[in-house]
Amino acid sequence: MRALRIHEFGGPEVLRIDDIPPRSPGPGQVRIRVRATALNHLDLWVRRGLPGVHLPRVLGADAAGEVMEVGPGVSTVSVGQRVLLDPGSSCRSCAACARGDASMCVRYGILGEHGDGAAADEVVVDDAQALPIPAGLDFAEAASIPLVALTAWRMLVPRGRLRAGESVLVHSAGAGVGVMCVQIARLAGARVVATAGTEKKRQSLAELGADAVIDSHHPDLARAARDANAGEPFDVVVDYIGKDTFRTSVKVARNGGRVLTCGATSGWDPVLDLRHVFFRQIEVIGSTMGSRADLEAALRCFDRGQLRPVVGAVLPFERAADAHRLLEDRAVFGKVVLTL
Repeated sequence: MRALRIHEFGGPEVLRIDDIPPRSPGPGQVRIRVRATALNHLDLWVRRGLPGVHLPRVLGADAAGEVMEVGPGVSTVSVGQRVLLDPGSSCRSCAACARGDASMCVRYGILGEHGDGAAADEVVVDDAQALPIPAGLDFAEAASIPLVALTAWRMLVPRGRLRAGESVLVHSAGAGVGVMCVQIARLAGARVVATAGTEKKRQSLAELGADAVIDSHHPDLARAARDANAGEPFDVVVDYIGKDTFRTSVKVARNGGRVLTCGATSGWDPVLDLRHVFFRQIEVIGSTMGSRADLEAALRCFDRGQLRPVVGAVLPFERAADAHRLLEDRAVFGKVVLTL
């Protein structure tokens, strides 16, 4: 079967489509024929080189397809069923897993980073990672959902405790997680201010429901953000950019506000004045991925039409390098998907 692999770290040129042997499912596992796989910034980081990534590595955290075969003891899905994948796996037996908090498991892993991923003709995963595709979605739309919806839902709802009537600033909201954050925040009844670097993305965010959208390159981003929020600071700030924006995020949060982070695309070492954090009693809340319950909660919203996938580009599997370049250049609003 075909699989998108790297044998060395580097740019898109290191991507290879290899022919590798298929796997059979063991007890509690399912074998899935992948019809679409979506890209995330995680794919870029793995390709460039992350600590602990062993080579060669099959990339891809997100996928959707059909169940081909089930292993012994599997009763949650059946052959022929259309499913999408929960990108995370855990031991299912530790204290964190027992309380339904899988992403806090010390053995938590993500497809494509801690093991081979789903960018292949077939993939074998634990049965707990296969969930029904929401009604009315095609495979490309379904593949675009899991990682970003799971990340955004956990960050805003269980971790961020977002409430109706609060104000939210989402940095660089044209990215996959940002698009989900805007929708989830609006669904929660919050006022949403989003930032984006191009006029096209700003227009798309306004159409998606953002109450105000500002240029992420504004020379005084903090002032522009507050002006867009009727001159007021924010209850919640979503910042997965890191070094370039974190100081602004703390600055625009209200006293007692929450700054949520699930990544650091511009760098993990921001300059931070801790006096703002302790004196103004600001919460800095980290969040990574989420539990199956978090993903199921988000998927119910897709089923009801309250959330929708946003796919910016669909390319054939053979154009994986072009897809990586699109994501790397931030040339697409929403998700980039490969079809198989």
